Amino acid sequence: MTTGTETPAPAAAQAAPDRAVTTAPAPPRPRHPAAAPVRPAGKGTGAVRKPSAAATALRRLRAALLRSAAVLALVAVWETAPRLGLVDATFLPPVSEVAVAWWELLGDGQLGEHVRASLTRSFGGFAIAVAVAVPLGLLIGWYRPVAAFLGPLLELFRNTAALALLPVFVLLLGIGETSKVSIVVYACVWPILLNTISAVGNADPTLVRLARSMDLSTPRLFQKVILPSSVPAIFTGIRLAGAVSILVLVAAEMIGAKAGLGYLINASQFNFAIPQMYAGIVTISAIGVAFNQVLVTIERRLSTWRVPA
Repeated sequence: MTTGTETPAPAAAQAAPDRAVTTAPAPPRPRHPAAAPVRPAGKGTGAVRKPSAAATALRRLRAALLRSAAVLALVAVWETAPRLGLVDATFLPPVSEVAVAWWELLGDGQLGEHVRASLTRSFGGFAIAVAVAVPLGLLIGWYRPVAAFLGPLLELFRNTAALALLPVFVLLLGIGETSKVSIVVYACVWPILLNTISAVGNADPTLVRLARSMDLSTPRLFQKVILPSSVPAIFTGIRLAGAVSILVLVAAEMIGAKAGLGYLINASQFNFAIPQMYAGIVTISAIGVAFNQVLVTIERRLSTWRVPA
C-alpha cells in the first residue's frame, strides 16, 4: 500500500511544469499597493511630509496677522474716529498726524535725547533693583527666622505706593538724577522680591529632600534645585518690575526734569502740542513692549530644562 501511494507523486510533479508552460503568466502583483497612490511619481518620500515654502510662509503670515489684529483694529479706530467727528480732533488727533509729529521729533533729535535720558534712569534703577531683590528674596524665602523678622516691615512698605513717596524722595535727595533713579529702584524691588520669596517657598519639597539625601551643600542645592525651579516665578516679578520702572519714571520726570519722555509729554501738554504728546506716549508703549519681549527671551533661555506645555 505504501508503494502504491508514492508512485503518482513524480508524475504529478512532472505535470506541474508542463501546465505552467502552456498557461499564460499571471500579471505581477505590486509589492506595496497602498503606497502607490500616496507617493507621487518622480519625488522621494520626504517630499510628501515636508511642507512647501509657500505653505510655511502663509502659516507664519496668518499667525502674525492674528497676533496683530487687535492692534491694527485700534489704529484703524484711532484714525477714523477723529476724521468722522466721533471725537474732537483737537484733543485726539488722527494717528497719521501723531506719526508725522513722531517723525519730526525723531528728525530734529529731540526724541532721541528724551529716550536716552529715560532709558538711562529706568534701566539703571531696574538693574539695581534686580541685583538687590533677587538675593534678598532667596535669603528671606530660605531662612524662616529672617522671614519672620522682616515680614512686618515688608508688609508695611510694599503697601505704600511709590508715587506717594515721590515728594519724600525729592525732599531727601533733591530733584536731580538720584531721586529719579531711587524711586525706580523702590518701585521695582517689591514685585521681584515678593515673587522670589514665593518661588523659594514653593519649591518641590521632594526634590529638596532628595538633594539633601545626596549630601549637597547649600550653595549646590540652590544651584541645582532652588534656582532652576524658581526661574519662572522670579522672571514674572522681573517682567512686572520692567513695566513699573518705565511707568514710575514717567511720573517722576514730570516733576523737576529737563529731559525724558515724561518731561516731553508734560511740556507738550502745557504748550498744547497734542500730536507731540501722543508721540511721547506711543514711544513709551513701544519701549515697554520691546523690553518685555527681551525679558521673555531671556526667561526662555534660562528655562530650557522645562517641558513645554
